Amino acid sequence: MAREIRIEVDDETYEQLKRLAAGGHTEPEQYAAQLLTADITRTRFVEAAGTFAAEHAEGFAAPFGTGEGQAAA
Repeated sequence: MAREIRIEVDDETYEQLKRLAAGGHTEPEQYAAQLLTADITRTRFVEAAGTFAAEHAEGFAAPFGTGEGQAAA
């Protein structure tokens, strides 16, 4: 389900948004939605990766080491 949100930006920001949107042949509002979605997706990925690493660090450390003080081969 799509939701609509309204945000206010200054004129300079909107002009930049229009230029960037034009480069992608889209409307500024659609471009802003794409940027917001990508940013939230990136944040979710980083948070999940951190959680995964924390949960499985011991399991990887046993066969592969911790990486601390080890030089790359």
